[in-house]
Amino acid sequence: MTASELRQKYLKFFADRGHKIISSASLLPENDPTVLFTTAGMHPLVPYLMGENHPSGQRLVDAQKCVRTDDIDEVGDATHHTFFEMMGNWSLGDYFKKESIAWSWEFLTSAEGLNLNPALLAVSVFAGDGDAPFDEESYNLWLEAGVPAERIAKLPKKNNWWGPAGQSGPCGPDTEIFYWSGKEDEVPASFNDDHDLWVEIWNNVFMQYFKNTEGKFNLLQQKNVDTGLGLERVTAILNHCDNYQTDLFWPIIQKIEHLSAKKYLSDGGTTRSMRIVADHLKASVFIIGDPRGVTPSNIGQGYVVRRLLRRAIVQAGRLDINTKTDLNWLNDIVFVIIDIYAEAYPELAENRDAIMQAVIQEAEKFQRTLENGLKEFDKIVVENNLVKGQDVFNLFQSYGFPWELSEELALEKGWRIDRQGFEQELAKHQELSRTASAGKFKGGLADHSVETTRLHTAAHLLLAALRQVLGDHVVQKGSNITAERLRFDFSHPEKMTSEQKSEVEALVNEAISKKLKVSFEEISLTDAKESGATGVFDSKYGEMVKVYTVGHDNGEEQRNWDDIFSREICGGPHVESLADLGHFKLIKEEASSAGVRRIKAILEY
Repeated sequence: MTASELRQKYLKFFADRGHKIISSASLLPENDPTVLFTTAGMHPLVPYLMGENHPSGQRLVDAQKCVRTDDIDEVGDATHHTFFEMMGNWSLGDYFKKESIAWSWEFLTSAEGLNLNPALLAVSVFAGDGDAPFDEESYNLWLEAGVPAERIAKLPKKNNWWGPAGQSGPCGPDTEIFYWSGKEDEVPASFNDDHDLWVEIWNNVFMQYFKNTEGKFNLLQQKNVDTGLGLERVTAILNHCDNYQTDLFWPIIQKIEHLSAKKYLSDGGTTRSMRIVADHLKASVFIIGDPRGVTPSNIGQGYVVRRLLRRAIVQAGRLDINTKTDLNWLNDIVFVIIDIYAEAYPELAENRDAIMQAVIQEAEKFQRTLENGLKEFDKIVVENNLVKGQDVFNLFQSYGFPWELSEELALEKGWRIDRQGFEQELAKHQELSRTASAGKFKGGLADHSVETTRLHTAAHLLLAALRQVLGDHVVQKGSNITAERLRFDFSHPEKMTSEQKSEVEALVNEAISKKLKVSFEEISLTDAKESGATGVFDSKYGEMVKVYTVGHDNGEEQRNWDDIFSREICGGPHVESLADLGHFKLIKEEASSAGVRRIKAILEY
């Protein structure tokens, strides 16, 4: 079964059971600035999990694009990926454990679904603790489904509990489903999640509690179901191969084999290098080609893209691919990646030229970085044939010089690298980055406070003003909003003039002075486009979206409003009237990345 067939089979199965198919949201979160990227299917749905009505109803199903960088150093084995797709079905206060478990089992074992052998499946449930009791309901439902008691493991919170995302919030037990990936005649009679050949393939989260700031767990009024099934992992299981031999990766690996004149699984490091090149270039293509895509830079999301591309280039060099004088190898691989996903994610093909330009430009910059790094490496003072970890880290931090190259250069000279010292310095740097990010992203759209809501509404006005002053090419490329200020990234090729900044500021304040009304309607994506709404049109035809309009209400239908200042697709919090806003003040305008500018602004009262 191909990944495309699996994706469509999953979506259809749940659509036939009353779920509305929704498109994958952007990889760059709009409503959860606590993370750089969408790392799970639940991130785009946070407002609806908290009780807000979703335009498509209470039952949803999707295949969500995700990027996770926590395990970037693990990429190279058979299962870890930076980019992946998570298929999920959702109940927003509708059905709960009974239906969720029954449908999961039916999809996995029936002919309508994947037709897996039930004898190769096992599950785990929450064992209970002082905060919440044993999930007896899920346990009994699995028994009713036909799972033997010895194949149902009762495990603690670290295994079978989700959330909350912060110190407080929705949370609850989950039940995980495992598949035996070994020989069928060697499957153990019992299961307790202690064998590497038991592979987790599905996780059903039951959000039934709310943990308050005092650490107490109370039952939620709206109970939700959030499930996740990994497309890459299940495709590999269905085809009895490793993840990189499925149709999602194999054409990329074949292209790398051709370019390197080496064979996958021939080893001596070849397999790991090929996997890293394939994984990192795929993730980069998706991030750059996203409707809210970013380009390589030294901060935030752009830094992640830069790191991925540079790691891929280093590993390509290890495969003897000419990475210095001929960059066409990058074109060749990127074209393959786009072709694999062109049907499911047409925005990649639409943005092909921009993706290629960003990738090639970064490769050219990296060549200059390597030249500078080599000069600095030659200045390192070596004692007892040992290169200090601090020196290797300084090259990495200051010049973007990969430690792998430092190691290779050291070996050529008969030196050793203090790898432990380097990793200690890197760990300290990562901890500082996490701390900084926690402060940087605290609040944002996940925070529905009065101050944040006002600034989020002001961001709508800012975008509309920018488009009036600079042109229709301006689109939002990202934002971070706290209770103190808004930060807004937008597409524009050059620095704004003082006159342009003053005009934007004046337009926003003029709209505020008119005390325009803010309201929303739930309409189809097609109607939203026809009404002139701005936004990221990454949904499919027929989907319902929320459109927020700022303007004078003439007492008739919203789409007949007079003096419309802004109309935008959005799911965040907004004030009801601009009378609630203070004086808009633009604090700073600067470059964010290639072709992207950044504005920081506040509201004064």
